[in-house]
Amino acid sequence: MYIHLPHWRRVGRAASHADGRPPVLRRHRVRLSRLGIVAGALTLPLVASAGVAAPAQAATSYQVTRTIRLGRASHPLAVAFDQRTRTAYVARATVAGMVSVIRMHSRGKSTAIRVGNTPVGIAADPVTGTVYVANESSDPPSVSVISEATGAVTGTITVGSTPDAVAADPRTGTVYVANGSNNVSVISEATGAVTGTITVGSAPDSVAVDPDTGTVYVANGQSNTVSVISEATGTVTATIGVGFAPGPVAVDPDTGILYVVDEQHDSVSAINAATGTITAAIGVGSSPAGIAVDPLAGTVYVTNYDSDTVSVISEATSTVIATVDLGGGLYGGPYGIAVDPRTGTAFVANEDSGTVSVITPESRTVDRLPAPGSR
Repeated sequence: MYIHLPHWRRVGRAASHADGRPPVLRRHRVRLSRLGIVAGALTLPLVASAGVAAPAQAATSYQVTRTIRLGRASHPLAVAFDQRTRTAYVARATVAGMVSVIRMHSRGKSTAIRVGNTPVGIAADPVTGTVYVANESSDPPSVSVISEATGAVTGTITVGSTPDAVAADPRTGTVYVANGSNNVSVISEATGAVTGTITVGSAPDSVAVDPDTGTVYVANGQSNTVSVISEATGTVTATIGVGFAPGPVAVDPDTGILYVVDEQHDSVSAINAATGTITAAIGVGSSPAGIAVDPLAGTVYVTNYDSDTVSVISEATSTVIATVDLGGGLYGGPYGIAVDPRTGTAFVANEDSGTVSVITPESRTVDRLPAPGSR
């Protein structure tokens, strides 16, 4: 038996499920406390990040404005959003891997694209109009490349074993894939080839890019660290110690604050990326599983798997300012999340109920950004 902590909480490898769900998906309902694993207490001040200015926080209410049904056996797990086309892409983690395409201009109707086996990570580059999908159980392990214009897979790139997460930097045309083989594959969008492999910590399972600083952050689930990678040199320049079994990561390029999910303590750590200092631990709901940042609003969205809620954090105060009940009933299972930077609308993949919840900030329902320019 082995335990691969966030991004996946997996225990062993049993036979495949009757509904087509692969064995690697036996992970999140087994809480660490039920396994008899106890981590040391982590006590940090609940204060705003020092020296970093965050946008002023206006009073805002958040509500679920739409629920899109993909099917209970679809297991939606990860979400990416392209602000140019206003389209959400949802990785459905089944052996017969699919990506659902939800176009908001068509009232949220969805279509599906066949990709590799067990897609668990997804990223979109709005500049190239390309979507990248990490297929965890494909043989060989791979990333599927989808053209947004045609809705078809245009390429398959072999990467390290058990790719768990993917992120794209539109400014450099580079894609980063966190692999279970304790490394990150670097892919050139122009050539579709792996141009480098960077060794990181143990069990890397989440990756985020700050295009403003040219920095990549990788959460290492079994090393209890975050690796900091320079895009310019392709090397690890720092290693930040974090809480027990760090989960998904997200970065706000405007403030330079890195947010890391700590599922064991039902919290999110705020880290000053420049110094590597943890400045706050913010309590959220039960079993936080996904995270996304809305830089213009200065807010962070966190999905809480066992609570069936989404916590909204103010970056200015490092406190939860709203908790959104997804209304999915028992075991909705909110997991991956992505935000439309124009409107602040959040898209939540509910793994257990097979739905996508659309959360809208009530005071900001119009576009707040011009269409993104070319690289």
